[in-house]
Amino acid sequence: MPDVGIDAASEFLKASGLEVTLATGTRVEGHVDLGERHHTPWGVVHGGVYATFVESAGSIGASAAVADSGQFAVGVHNATDFLRPSKGGRATVVAEPIQQGRTQQLWLVEVADESTGKTLARGQLRLQNVPLPE
Repeated sequence: MPDVGIDAASEFLKASGLEVTLATGTRVEGHVDLGERHHTPWGVVHGGVYATFVESAGSIGASAAVADSGQFAVGVHNATDFLRPSKGGRATVVAEPIQQGRTQQLWLVEVADESTGKTLARGQLRLQNVPLPE
């Protein structure tokens, strides 16, 4: 069975800079040091970065939740709201399930500025539980 834990990050996730520090079927925690490599041409963090964190943290947690049943979870809808601009700094990422069913899950993910505690982005990720590839 493939590893769905902290060390199973794809190259894409590694390139984003997200470091996952806790990954369970009921909570995912991590952080990222946001900087110029995450910026738009106008000097603020790109919204796609936040959407990546929502998709990644939710997928890791949802996959951990169904791993014992020979499944993993794939995102089918990502709705990320960008609440305030940021030029950078450490951000925390926390994901928790809203609903976990037999075929689908819904996770809430919050990205916050670690120094102020203010939410930078918040998203809901709906996922489908599917069989692991053989």
